[in-house]
This record gives sequence, C-alpha cells and structure tokens, in this order.
Amino acid sequence: MGHTATSDTLTVTLHGAARTVTGSCLEFACGGRRVLVDCGMFQGSRTLEALNLADFGFDPAAIDAVILTHAHIDHSGLLPKLVRQGFAGDIWCTAPTADLIGAMLADSGRIQEADVARRNRRRDRAGEAEHQPAYTEEDARAAADRARPVGLETWFEPAPGFRARLWNAGHILGSASVELEAGGTRVLCSGDLGPDNKAFEPDPTAPAGWDHVFCESTYGDRRREVTTMAERRRLLAAEVAAAMTRGGNLVIPTFALERTQELMLDLAELMRSGQLPRGQVFVDSPLASEITRVFARHAGELEDLDGMAVFSSPDFHFTADVQQSIRLNGISGAIILAASGMCEAGRIRHHLLHNLARRDSTVLFVGFQAEGTLGRTILEGAQMVRISGENVAVRAAIRRIDTYSAHADQRELLAWIMARAPIRGSLLLDHGEAGAIETLRREVERPMPGQAVRVPEMGEMWELPPGEPARRLRTAPPHLARVTGHDWQNDYGDFAASLRRRLAAIRDDEARRAAIGLMRKVLDSFADHRNKRRT
Repeated sequence: MGHTATSDTLTVTLHGAARTVTGSCLEFACGGRRVLVDCGMFQGSRTLEALNLADFGFDPAAIDAVILTHAHIDHSGLLPKLVRQGFAGDIWCTAPTADLIGAMLADSGRIQEADVARRNRRRDRAGEAEHQPAYTEEDARAAADRARPVGLETWFEPAPGFRARLWNAGHILGSASVELEAGGTRVLCSGDLGPDNKAFEPDPTAPAGWDHVFCESTYGDRRREVTTMAERRRLLAAEVAAAMTRGGNLVIPTFALERTQELMLDLAELMRSGQLPRGQVFVDSPLASEITRVFARHAGELEDLDGMAVFSSPDFHFTADVQQSIRLNGISGAIILAASGMCEAGRIRHHLLHNLARRDSTVLFVGFQAEGTLGRTILEGAQMVRISGENVAVRAAIRRIDTYSAHADQRELLAWIMARAPIRGSLLLDHGEAGAIETLRREVERPMPGQAVRVPEMGEMWELPPGEPARRLRTAPPHLARVTGHDWQNDYGDFAASLRRRLAAIRDDEARRAAIGLMRKVLDSFADHRNKRRT
C-alpha cells in the first residue's frame, strides 16, 4: 500500500470478527510489544470454523498480554489454544469475566472433545482422517488460570509501553470496552455493546475524544422497536401460552451466559405474578447451571432482581447429566432452555432432533443467528435440516422474539459512536456481517460528515497514527477473504436435506433414476476437469 509503520507507531491486525460476527481478535503492536484484545472462537459455516484449527496469524509466544472484553466464546474461546501454543502472559479482564471464563472455556473444551469423538464415529466418515479438537478441557483450565482481574475505570499496564482501562459495555455480566494507549495513540475498542434498558446491566459508557475507535456492527442494519421490560415479558408470555396450547414442548435455543438468566428472570416474574401458570421449566445445560451459580454470587452487582431469589427458584429444574436430558424426550408441555444459542453444539441439537419434526412443538429463537449456523437455516424457513448426519423435517412452529438481544441496534450504536466524538483519526467498523457494516457506515456519514470510516478485512494490518486516519499496511490473505458467509457445506446440507423430497416430486421411477444419472454426470464432469488440470 506504499506505507511502512515505524516500530514506535501503533498498528493493529484483525485476526477475526471482520465482516463476520465471530472470532474476535485484534493484535495491537508498538515498540516491539504485542497485546491482543480478545482471542475468540469462530462459529458459523464449516469453512469459518476450520480457522479454529488453523495456525494463528501470529506467534502466540510473542504476545505479551491479552485484554478480554467479556466471556462469550466468540471473544474468549481460543485462549486455551493460545496458551497451549506458547502464550505465557496475563489475561486482563473484569472480576466477573474471570469467574465466568473458568466455566465457559472448560465447557468449550469438553464439547470439542465430545464432538470430535462423535464425528470420528460417524459411519459416513469411514476411511477419512480423524478430527482433532482445537484444545482440551485441561488446556481450558490452564488458560483460565492466567486471568488477572482488574476493576472498571482503573489504569493498568498490560505490557511495557501500553496502558489500558476498562469501561462498562452493558452487554453481559462483566463485559467491558477497552481503552488502549501506546505510541502516542489513544484507541477505544467497543467490544460487544449492550442495548438500552438491558436486564441486569447498566447502559454502556466511555469517555469522548479519541484518535481511533473500533465499534461492533452486529445490528448495524437493524432498528428494533423500543421495548420496555414489561412489554418484553408480555411477548414472552404470549409465545409460551401459544406453545402450551399446541400441546408439545417449547424449545428455546439459548446462550448459557446471560440469555438463560434473563429468561429465568422473566419466567419467574410471569409465574410469580400469575401471568403464566407454574409448569415444567428445564434448564438443560450444565454450563448454564454453573453460570447461574456465578450470577448468584454477583447478584449484588446486578440490576432488576428486585429482591427475587431467581437463581435458586424451585420453578426451574436443572438437568445434571445426559440421562436426565434424554428423559426429556418422553414428555410434552415442557419449556426447555438449552445451549448453544445458534444451535451449533451442545444439547440443543439433541432437542431439535426430537422436536423439529413434531407439529405440536415450538422452537422459539431469542438471539442473533449468525450466517451459516443451523439456527439461521431454521429461522430462514428450511423445510428440512441435517443434524448429526440425519435429515430432520421442520414441522414445528418456528417463532422469534427480537427483544432479548444483548447487542445494541443501529440507533443505539449510532448514539454510542456520536457520544465518543470527536474521533480525530478513524472509526473502524468490525464484528458484523458485510451488509450490516455497510448500512451502519452509511448511517454514520449523516450525523458525522467528513468522519473517516474504515471497514477492515480479516487478516489486514492497519497503522493507527495519532490524530490521522488509519492507513492500511497489509491486505488480507486471499484464503481469509473467502471464509465468511455460506460455504459449500451449507449448500450441501440444504441440497442433501431436500433431495429425497425433490426426487419424490418427479413423476415416476424412471424419471427419478434419470435425474440421479444426470446429477452423477455433473459431479463426474467436475472430477474429470480437476484431474485434467492436475495432469
């Protein structure tokens, strides 16, 4: 690009969450020192998730410190891999985040080990090389031991030449935005920002006046209706009542951290006030159970509890083991909260396998579904999906409530950005899908004409000079530019799930066999072309 940064100029390289919403990892470098803000796991298509097993775009042993914005896996989930591969520094974060990552990372390690074992056992994978986990539960515990808690708005020195402070981000318990100073440049990284009137958390805050600001863009293209907590509870009550009328189960894919506890808060209040009858509510996630105990320990720091002992209420049944989870298959009329929130792992896939095909059951989505995830596929109207190698018809009622988001919407993002002005250098938009980022970029230009706005790609390096717009020093490697969005395995899953139905719609057996023959010829033609190119 024609620019070369000096060693005492602050640079940043984006190793994730650029034009996608997962894998957050910003590498800041100055004076020979390197600090990461987040080290998150990729979630979505198989192509994107493959990055979890690939080499980092840097030497883990050369990283001096990590500053963690919050405990969600897409921000913290590759810390065990980082430690396993040589990182020996501190992981700076708030005290609640330090408490949470012990449970979050250990669970992630267990899930990876179990998923890899299951995939390697699948009959349709016979003869293929065995999968390996990105890390184990033991690696996860070693990473959690490196956490170093620090209070909000308190200066600390993560590495020589760097100083930092954490500011409340209002997203989940313990979440923070990161203020970073190095090389004469003052930078703010938003982390994930919470919406106004978020349960448990105060509104986000941070000072004004920066050289550069990184802002998440998850909902940069969406404006939600302003909804009070009472209105949100009315919506939930209506969905629960309708689901119970259908007679089957209400299955809610939910994030173990924060979303589960918010739903518990609202269900407890609705049952306490008589708006819903007391019923069978199961929290089927060992991680959610452990996280709930962390919330109970920090209850004094949380808003909206109003003296209610929500986290120890007898209205909620926590399933302790797999056998208890399996027994839920034999009941109807239950509310089942199960992780993961995007249906990519954990016990929710087991419950979808047993409830999606039931016309009397309901699946209620209460959180963001990233592109390429099973949750997004179901929400967008798929008639058949593939789960753990099985085709499953989607006959259940598919519903959605958009008022539980832990992310600020477009209006709230704009308000947060404007409150950080003046931004003398650049506003850099990350942590969003391409359409959401582009929409937010256009919206920013209206109230802030002349503001330099940058949209970095994954793998790019940028120079962050004091008071001047950011300058791109290195473009993204070609293989990283192709990993976001749907991939061929998403397309294959859609095709395979609908193939039998589409063949059955053909007029007779002879025509069906002819169609299969044509499909084989097409696949063979691509294989022949590939072999000729190799020759």
